[in-house]
Amino acid sequence: MTCRSRDEEEDVRMCGLSGEIRFDGEEADIAAVDRMTEAMHDRGPDGSGLWSQGPIALGHRRLKIIDLSEKAAQPMVDGELGLAVVFNGCLYNYGELREELRREGYDFYSTSDTEVLLKAYHRWGVACVEHFKGMFAFAVAERDTGRLVLGRDRLGIKPMYLAEDGRRLRFASSLPALLAAGDVDTSVDPVALHHYMTFHSLVPGERTILAGIRKLPAATVRVIDRDGTSKEHRYWDPSYTRGALPEHAGLSAGEWRQAVMDALRTAVRRRMVADVPVGVLLSGGLDSSLIVALLAEEGQEGLATFSIGFEPAGGEKGDEFAYSDLVARRFGTDHHRIRIPDARLAEGLEQAIRAMSEPMVSHDCVAFHLLSQEVAQHVKVVQSGQGADEVFAGYSWFPPLADVPRERAAEVYAREFFDRPHAALAGLVAPEYLLDHDASGAFVRDHLARPGADTALDAVLRLETTAMLVDDPVKRVDNMTMAHGLEARTPFLDHELVELAAACPAELKLAHGGKGVLKDAARRLLPAEIIDRPKGYFPVPAVRHVDGPLLELVRDALTGRAARERGLFRPEYVDRLLADPEADRTTTGVNTLWQLGLLELWMQAHGV
Repeated sequence: MTCRSRDEEEDVRMCGLSGEIRFDGEEADIAAVDRMTEAMHDRGPDGSGLWSQGPIALGHRRLKIIDLSEKAAQPMVDGELGLAVVFNGCLYNYGELREELRREGYDFYSTSDTEVLLKAYHRWGVACVEHFKGMFAFAVAERDTGRLVLGRDRLGIKPMYLAEDGRRLRFASSLPALLAAGDVDTSVDPVALHHYMTFHSLVPGERTILAGIRKLPAATVRVIDRDGTSKEHRYWDPSYTRGALPEHAGLSAGEWRQAVMDALRTAVRRRMVADVPVGVLLSGGLDSSLIVALLAEEGQEGLATFSIGFEPAGGEKGDEFAYSDLVARRFGTDHHRIRIPDARLAEGLEQAIRAMSEPMVSHDCVAFHLLSQEVAQHVKVVQSGQGADEVFAGYSWFPPLADVPRERAAEVYAREFFDRPHAALAGLVAPEYLLDHDASGAFVRDHLARPGADTALDAVLRLETTAMLVDDPVKRVDNMTMAHGLEARTPFLDHELVELAAACPAELKLAHGGKGVLKDAARRLLPAEIIDRPKGYFPVPAVRHVDGPLLELVRDALTGRAARERGLFRPEYVDRLLADPEADRTTTGVNTLWQLGLLELWMQAHGV
């Protein structure tokens, strides 16, 4: 057995895990695991560790949010129980679980949630995940059986990427870490490209844009035996039916508002657990403002809040400081306005692309990246409002689903959400990458046709929350904050709150243009100017409008040697977009030139 750790005197940062299990009789490639671990240095520059025993090796970059001592270092090995574990995330109920396990005879030598996870696995096996409240990805190695167990949280907040062939399986918290290990098929997956060009750059489910790398799905435990056989178990799947929570049957609209607020209050309180200060990313919208209000209600004093703004471009304003200032004044927060000049945007954009585990076209990636860079100088943990729109029906494509027959859900969703129909891809994508079938439409139809979900809206909300959300806002915030050692916690993705929202009648969620039950619940805490304002985002006008230095960056990426050799897109279509960058936008307003350019920029940034 090999065990090695390195500790560095630097700021506390986020963490990443990696590892390998071999099926060919060889010992695990500890050097490859070391390369994966070091590729995630930004996730945890204050320390790292490696462990190996025969065909299994584990690697970890250190997290010090709970239990800052070396007793919580990873990989964590318990010789008495015969287990080794690496873990990324936070178990918010680790204190209660530790006391429960103590009553059952377990001893603890640290105050970390990692040790709780390890002993919870020993007590309950793969069913341990049903006891966890939090965000997590983990790998547990069993000494006596040679078995490896991988697990991921219910909403996929913490990532887990896989690369496997008949000889071995490797896993890591980031896709680039697997590239660093080497021997990966980096050809483009045509089905994933179809998804990318249909779902605003999203590649949902197990696929990634690279054929040789997959994802462990959210809410999944995978057990891998020493001979390479494995089985997966999905342990959480909300039904989106009115009868799912019998205790809430027959509630009035007012009682639903109270139930939602009580559940959100619990979710925010859970995410206060830390041995370091917790701040809030405050956009000035309903979701982040409500988190601030509830933290203030909990008595948190000197709460640090952070907002970002950019210079205007293309006739669009570059900040929403008026709203965030209003909330900061209302609750007396230690508020930080961060204004980014255009001179920093190009460098910030390139850094954001390098920080992406997968290509993400959303223009606010650069906003989150630059915001996280500044916030990490003040706090190490933040709460953020991501997920509320998917959970409570806040997006523009949800209202058209009201009163639509269940069997027409896929048709209406495609019309409102898809970037373009399948037939239109023939004019964009090079023939060798074109599919002869509508893979994205099939993915949606199959998901919506699953049992449960009372209405068309319920079926689409289930799709958005359990599939789409995992690979857009969740991944976006996780990647951009981790790049600067910042842990982001998302109370709207508390699984008990999601279950409650899933059972809530559709008409209550769709009221007031979307998120109606949440807006009504917030009126006792927030001013009307925040609740009734038009929907906003972290605006980055210079990225929404591709011109100037950004246009040249995209032009170089799409016309350079690497892009020509890869040949993903029809050259005549690329030329037309470069001649008129604003000519083509998707159904939801994404600039098509940016969608193409971002994919090629990401490929080149990661050496694909």
